[in-house]
Amino acid sequence: MKVPGVNSDSAAVAPALPRVRIVLVHTSHPGNIGAAARAMWTMGLSQLVLVLPSRFPAPEAVAMASGADEVLKRARVVGTLSEALAGCVWAAGFSARPREFAGRVLAARQAAEEAARQLAAKGSPSRDIALVFGTEMSGLSNAELAQCTVAATIPANPQYSSLNLAAAVQVAAYELRMALGAGTVWRAPRFIGASHEDIERLYAHAEKTLIACGFLNPERPKRLLPRLRRLFVRAGLEREEVNILRGILAEMDALLEVTKAEDRRLGRKRPVDG
Repeated sequence: MKVPGVNSDSAAVAPALPRVRIVLVHTSHPGNIGAAARAMWTMGLSQLVLVLPSRFPAPEAVAMASGADEVLKRARVVGTLSEALAGCVWAAGFSARPREFAGRVLAARQAAEEAARQLAAKGSPSRDIALVFGTEMSGLSNAELAQCTVAATIPANPQYSSLNLAAAVQVAAYELRMALGAGTVWRAPRFIGASHEDIERLYAHAEKTLIACGFLNPERPKRLLPRLRRLFVRAGLEREEVNILRGILAEMDALLEVTKAEDRRLGRKRPVDG
């Protein structure tokens, strides 16, 4: 579904996304599979491979997918990590725990950048890459991590680095999406900007009203007017915003006229400066 105001994936990103596998190994709770599917779908990923999940398919997975049903429908269940990685040219195994024989260890962002380079490499237009995540309780085993090209980790609070499985998938998928160049975001509509003449008329109107209400003493203006002018310019006002401000000033002018008329009727005098 195309969302109004949001650009579609660039020509470089769209062909790459279907070649990214999210591999979940020995997932114990089907709800986490659904939540991971939702995390994937928000980043444009759809290829989910499950290695001996405890239970799948399951209603809990569907509930937690929250509309990302297509990912669950396409999910493949395999018996080993080797099967899940078959045909891949590169794989990152995610782990929060330090491993003695882990080989190269990259932060999630670095891993995403390397994955993007692999997807863009000549000679592998139809080969997949994989992001691999272990079971919720203990993560990937040493033997499973050894099957991956690199170990990847999400820099987190060293005193509490445990991430929910779906949260880890979300971070990894987001970093990969950004590395592939899909950084386009929605833009709020821009309205007609105020012209120089609009600002000058607002400035003159504000000066007149501030003098009339006694806030500004024209004999001792100090730095109020230059600061007011700088505020109007810096704000980047739209024409409609200028009209609103001038409408407020006009109401103030009208109230001041009523007050002055009442003062004349009662013979009251007000201080000249403010």
